[in-house]
Amino acid sequence: KQLEEQADTPLIEKLGKKLYLTAVGHEMYNYARSTMQQSLDLEETIAQMKTLQQGHLKLAVASTANHFVIRLLARFAKVHPKIRISLDVTNRISLLDLLDKNECDLVIMGRPPINHKLSSSPFMENPLVVVAHPRHKMVGKKQVSLKELAKHEFVTRELGSGTRSAVERFFSDHKLEFKSKMEMSNNRAIKHAAEEDLGLAIVSLHTMELELKAKTLNIINVEDFPIYRHWYIVQREGKRLSPIATVFRDYTMQEADQVMQDFNVPNTVS
Repeated sequence: KQLEEQADTPLIEKLGKKLYLTAVGHEMYNYARSTMQQSLDLEETIAQMKTLQQGHLKLAVASTANHFVIRLLARFAKVHPKIRISLDVTNRISLLDLLDKNECDLVIMGRPPINHKLSSSPFMENPLVVVAHPRHKMVGKKQVSLKELAKHEFVTRELGSGTRSAVERFFSDHKLEFKSKMEMSNNRAIKHAAEEDLGLAIVSLHTMELELKAKTLNIINVEDFPIYRHWYIVQREGKRLSPIATVFRDYTMQEADQVMQDFNVPNTVS
C-alpha cells in the first residue's frame, strides 16, 4: 500500500482469487531485485578488498623513480596477483597536481614541498651521480675536483624538478656556478643527450642499470659525490587509503631497500 501511494498507481491487481503484478509493479519488482543483487555484489567486493583478493592501486611516480618502482611493483604483484594497478609516470609539478586533486592513492617522488598539505615518509636513499660519454676527457680519472667539474656544461632537468633543485643547491653550497647547457623534461632524454656527448649529466644511480651494462655512459668519480637525496612515499594529509594502498605503502617502506640491493648496477665509478 505504501509503495502504491508513493508511485501513485496500482502495483497489483486481483483477478479472481489470485494477485498479479501490474505493468508498473513488474518494473518496480525488476528494479528492486536488481538493487538487492547490487547490494550483495557490493558486500562481496568490500569483503574481497579487505582480504586483498582484489582492489585497484592508483600510483603516480616521478620519472626518475620509474625504473626501480616497476621492479617494486613486479614483486608486489606476485604477492597480490588479483589487484589492478594504474601507474602514472610524470614530473614533479604534475605529481603535486595529482595529489592536490586527489586523483591518486600514493606518490613516489623526491622530498615534497612543505607548503602542501601532505603526509610523507622517506624510505630509501637516492644517490645522484655524474655521468658522461665514455670518451669524455674526465672518464678514467681517479678523482675529479668540484672546481674542475664546474668548468663543464650540463644537460639538466627543467626548472622546478627535484633533481635540478638539489644539484643547484649543491653547487651553490660549494660557491660554484652550475652551467646548464640544455634543459629536458625527462630523465631518459637527458641520458640520451649525454650518450651523444652533448654535455655531462647528473642523474639518479637507480636509473643507470641499462646504460652501465651497455657501456654507453660512465660514472665519473667526483669529489663529494654522490649527492645523497631520499625517495619519499607521499599521500594527501588526512586521506583514508584503501586496504591495498595501505599494504603497498607498508610494503614499500619495508622492502624497497631489499629490491635495490638486488638491483644489478655494475661498477659505479668509471
